[in-house]
Amino acid sequence: MHSKTKSPGSRRLFLKGLVYGGAALAMAGTPGIAFASKGWPQQSRKLAFHNLHTAEKLSLTYFEHERYLPDAVQALNNLLRDHRSGDVHAMDPALFDLLYDLQASLGGNRTFQIISGYRSPSTNQMLSRNSSGVAKKSLHMQGKAIDIRVPGVDSKIVQQASIALKRGGVGYYHKSNFVHLDTGNVRRW
Repeated sequence: MHSKTKSPGSRRLFLKGLVYGGAALAMAGTPGIAFASKGWPQQSRKLAFHNLHTAEKLSLTYFEHERYLPDAVQALNNLLRDHRSGDVHAMDPALFDLLYDLQASLGGNRTFQIISGYRSPSTNQMLSRNSSGVAKKSLHMQGKAIDIRVPGVDSKIVQQASIALKRGGVGYYHKSNFVHLDTGNVRRW
């Protein structure tokens, strides 16, 4: 019987792989944490949208090589602008990551239909006067909220998958058939 001797360097690499691999597997069960440790390769993150108010469609990679891509983030900010006023606001990148994780939990490669992204204060004020379902201090005005639908997926399932992520606020609007997501405190309605 022959025994193969490994060099000390190979053993160290093997053990290092077990430590980092085990850590990655442990973190992979926590949405938004997988591959977050420094030095671990970051995966590219891609999202697709259809803005129902402007008819614009956008599919792009917004995160790659351990960083948010400025041109892609600007394109997302523009797509998620207040469609009533045309105002563009910087959206919270954590909102994109939340959508990316939601997409993965729904089976990947989903297009998000946009009901509402950024809202200017004047638009939000007008909407809150006309509806009891619009918060006067809405996170939409800070670029930290989005209202969505996912074609082919019941909005109740989108709501449940969003709640399971345990990140931010999740609102389910059955009559209007959409789900609100935000990067504020964890809560649901």
